[in-house]
Amino acid sequence: MVSRGADSNHPALSTVLAPLKATQMEDFTITKGTAALGPATVESKTSAVSWGAIFAGAVVAAATSLILVLLATGLDLASISPWAGTGVSATSLTVMTAIAVLIIQWLASGVGGYVTGRLRTKWVGTHTHEVFFRDTAHGFIAWAVATLLVTSTLVSGASSLLGAGAHAGVAAAAATSNIPSGGLTNGVSPYDVDMLFRTSGGTEPKASAAGAREETGHILGKALTTGELSAADRTYLAQMVAAQTGLSDADAKLRVDEGLTQMKAAADGARRTSEMMAIFAALALVVGAFIACVSAALGGRLRDLHP
Repeated sequence: MVSRGADSNHPALSTVLAPLKATQMEDFTITKGTAALGPATVESKTSAVSWGAIFAGAVVAAATSLILVLLATGLDLASISPWAGTGVSATSLTVMTAIAVLIIQWLASGVGGYVTGRLRTKWVGTHTHEVFFRDTAHGFIAWAVATLLVTSTLVSGASSLLGAGAHAGVAAAAATSNIPSGGLTNGVSPYDVDMLFRTSGGTEPKASAAGAREETGHILGKALTTGELSAADRTYLAQMVAAQTGLSDADAKLRVDEGLTQMKAAADGARRTSEMMAIFAALALVVGAFIACVSAALGGRLRDLHP
């Protein structure tokens, strides 16, 4: 009988047992690594996205937006008066419009996200962190679908609401929104041109006043586009104004400079108003996306509490 120590020291037995020992160690390592990874899982064949709940929440959000847009538009129109000195100012109207856009996104996204969370399927055997992520993702997708739906089907109503502040600023500054399609261009108001050709005293305008006004509109339109009026154009305008109104050359140049300054101020005011409205609209969309995610997570949590 050969002892274990003798077997291990025997050259022939060591040669035979070496491959067997290596195989056993490899099997042990694989088994240990598999045990550390945990039990094997089977990939689910069902998608984690509940499109039915997403589309339902998006439709609800779009319908809520429509109702709120109509309500906000009605309130804004009610605050505008056709009489001078009454109604809200252009600044107040711009602020009211921005607040209305923010409230519309807040409420519509909240309702749509909550409906999405309550109507989604229940995920069994899923970690709570994964459930929270899926609910927030469902709310975000529902908000995105609702935004695209509202943008594509209700673009006219949304544009009128978002542009209310800009139109009010332009109308209050220089009434530049009612320009005939075949007349003056580049945001020059007929009223601004009329200011240049107002006669002094009993002087009557010449017969070529209409052609002079049209040419003046073209020159001023270019000046507003480029941001400056060349010296040659300024002199030419002053000559036309003096010829049509009977003013002296100095007074005509002064009237041209004052008129151009007012037009630039009106254009700059309208541009700033449009920029602010765009910023407020983007901020409202971000807030709406966040509210939709939170509401969907809340709705999904309540969905799991009431099987």
